[in-house]
Amino acid sequence: MPINYSLNYSRRLTGRTRTQPANRQLGCMLAFIAGAVNAGGFLAVQHYTSHMTGIVSAMADQLALGMYSLVLVGFSALVSFLLGATLSTLMVRHSRQRNLHSEYALPLLVEAGLLLCFGLLGSQISGFNGFYVSATVMLLSFIMGLQNAVITKLSNAEIRTTHITGVITDIGIELGKLLCPDANAPDRARLRLLAMLALCFFVGGVTGALGFKHLGYSATVPLAVTLMALSIIPIADDLLDYLRQRSRR
Repeated sequence: MPINYSLNYSRRLTGRTRTQPANRQLGCMLAFIAGAVNAGGFLAVQHYTSHMTGIVSAMADQLALGMYSLVLVGFSALVSFLLGATLSTLMVRHSRQRNLHSEYALPLLVEAGLLLCFGLLGSQISGFNGFYVSATVMLLSFIMGLQNAVITKLSNAEIRTTHITGVITDIGIELGKLLCPDANAPDRARLRLLAMLALCFFVGGVTGALGFKHLGYSATVPLAVTLMALSIIPIADDLLDYLRQRSRR
């Protein structure tokens, strides 16, 4: 029974068939992971990698101050985030066209693999200072773009996980409705979701910072294993379907 429950839970959370509760649970988990990656990445290379507004603003300041090498680092982060979101969308569309179970699980498995590589190899390349900073910023930004695109697509743009500016804005809107009796009725379920996303991002950030402080790069390994555990079952379902089709030929 526990094994069956775990398998069904993975299918429900990352499988092709979506429900609002599953979207919200997955969103909170991914917000935690994004907060951890963002905070741990900052301790590693002194750059945040999930918030493109801040990166673009920093690029403008650095350009005005003549800090051209930092502008290039910011630009590489922006392009990497964009490429991650693009790849995630292509994988979702590819899977959707073939009616695969892993429509949303595959991008998360790719994210898990990249996080695992960072956790296992980060300390070995950290000695190459110039290359290391740029490569780390690009990798983590790519991961964040990948993740943000997949949760955006599966939730029909209801949930974002890699930044909380929009989340805090929406919380303010719902609180305004709550405090103003003449306004439209607040969506209390949405307000709870938004509050949980913000909390999970914050708790993830604290966990990621403490993990990197005490464990170093290997602190991302548990995050990668969690994502693998969540995403592997729909992918295994696709593999079994493929093998069944081959056996019938």
